[in-house]
Amino acid sequence: MTVTVVPTDPALLRDRFDAALAAFLSERGPGGPDDGTGPVHAVLHQFVLAGGKRLRPLFCYWGWRGFGGPDGTPIVTAAAALELFHAFALIHDDILDRSDRRRGRPTVHRVFADRHARAGWRGDPEAYGRQAALLCGDLCATWSAQMFHGCGLDPERLRRGHALLARMRAEVIAGEYLDVAAAAGDGSVESALAVVRLKTARYTVTRPVQVGAALAGADPDVVAALAGFGDPLGDAFQLRDDLLGVFGDPAVTGKSNLDDLREGKPTVLLALARKAAGPAVAARLRALVGDPALDPAGAAEVRGIVAASGARAAVERMIRSRADAALAALDGLPLAEPARAALADLATRAVDRRR
Repeated sequence: MTVTVVPTDPALLRDRFDAALAAFLSERGPGGPDDGTGPVHAVLHQFVLAGGKRLRPLFCYWGWRGFGGPDGTPIVTAAAALELFHAFALIHDDILDRSDRRRGRPTVHRVFADRHARAGWRGDPEAYGRQAALLCGDLCATWSAQMFHGCGLDPERLRRGHALLARMRAEVIAGEYLDVAAAAGDGSVESALAVVRLKTARYTVTRPVQVGAALAGADPDVVAALAGFGDPLGDAFQLRDDLLGVFGDPAVTGKSNLDDLREGKPTVLLALARKAAGPAVAARLRALVGDPALDPAGAAEVRGIVAASGARAAVERMIRSRADAALAALDGLPLAEPARAALADLATRAVDRRR
């Protein structure tokens, strides 16, 4: 069956990614009606399909198309597999950050904790929620590999793509560790930027677009050169996410604008604010940021301090300079159309957003 796609319409591609994910997940239901794993499959089916921008599959797909790969079910399936890895990363990240909301809904660990509490089971509902969600995240990582390797592309193409996927998985875990370490460390701009690059930038843009290009048979030097586009764009994406985490509207973003502040998340935004603060203001930031009981009034005070310090404006400038660098690098790459235009459009969508 031939599928006709408007070349640069991400909504139509998203529908196809979601169809591939739904089919894959439906094939992996519980082993039997009474095996006890039904809640896991139901929660993951909803979590994976109920939201998200599908940026990683989109970057992978257009990396493939940019180097001669034809449209078809195999690349849609391979690209969609990256969304399952993203689900793994989000679920684990929400556990580490103790976040209660994701995409406008309760996080996976929150769903299971609430299920435990409603049932009146023995033990601590919060611990149960974390344990169940941890296993759900691990399952998503396993499923991602299964979906990728079962996409229908030939083994040599898959081998080239898998080498980059393996590197991406290691980078994400290293970035998560650096995030944990930074929260307990110096809180410097440099350490925050290192987290941005490894935890988000590489696996949001660079590795997905490189995987697509490698699957299509692009020259290894050209695949490497795609980092000139992906790294700065991924940095800009995460810097925007950090701004939204503090200044965003939860009704639009689907997540709290208190969580990052309550957690004391070591973002570039907060590192810049601390660096610019005098002793009294720095002390006030230490008292407010990282307080699990921080209320909306306290958060508003932090936002005022951050804006007055110039940190918010500085991060906006960093976003723009990195987005410009990414687009300049894109102009120098030997990409076929319509992939070049689609990637440029994705770059704009990734940084100029409200959620």
